[in-house]
Order: sequence, then structure tokens, then C-alpha cells
Amino acid sequence: MQASKNQARHHRKIRIRKKVNGTAQRPRLVVFRSNMHIYAQIVNDKEGSVLAAASTLTLSRQGTAVGCNVGGATQVGKEIARLAKDKGIGKVVFDRNGYLYHGRVKAVADGAREGGLEF
Repeated sequence: MQASKNQARHHRKIRIRKKVNGTAQRPRLVVFRSNMHIYAQIVNDKEGSVLAAASTLTLSRQGTAVGCNVGGATQVGKEIARLAKDKGIGKVVFDRNGYLYHGRVKAVADGAREGGLEF
């Protein structure tokens, strides 16, 4: 029996997480993508805490007209970089969460780089 698309992504996610860990000096930038929104979090795995979070959902609640497309994903990347800079975070480890580094996931990474985060 063939694995579903989501099961295959979950297997890739586990394989990636064996190698990628977030620390206090270099936390992990995680991207989650749904059909309606895109989410980004900065996580310290040593403490198990979320240091900053941004999404198209929170941006649209703040009044910014954001869609779940490449443009919206870029804005999420810039917002997560701004929140990280406010907390004194300059370097992160990028966790694509099993998704291909393409499209909206790549746009979040590019937006975060534009905002000043170092990968």
C-alpha cells in the first residue's frame, strides 16, 4: 500500500528533525502550510518554548490584507524576522517541516532573510 501525501511528508519531517535542532543561541524557524494559511514559529527546543510566531491569519486580523499565496508567505517571513529582531534573535535554523523548499515555503525563507534573519 502506498503512503498518502501527508504520511510521506511526516516521514520526511522526522528525518529532518533528527538533524535540525533549535538552541537558545540559534533557534529553529518552523514553517507550517495549510490550504487556508501559512504559519511560522521560532522555537527553542532545549526549553520547549515558542519565542515568536506569525501567520497569514494573525496578519489579516491586524488589518493587513494577506492571502495564502507567495506574496502572503513573504509578508509572514518579514513579520517573523521583525518579531525575532525585537527579541534579539539574529540567527536561526530553518525547518521546512517535510515540505519541498519551493513556492510558499521558499517565500517565507526569502522574506525572513529580507527582514534580516541569518540562516
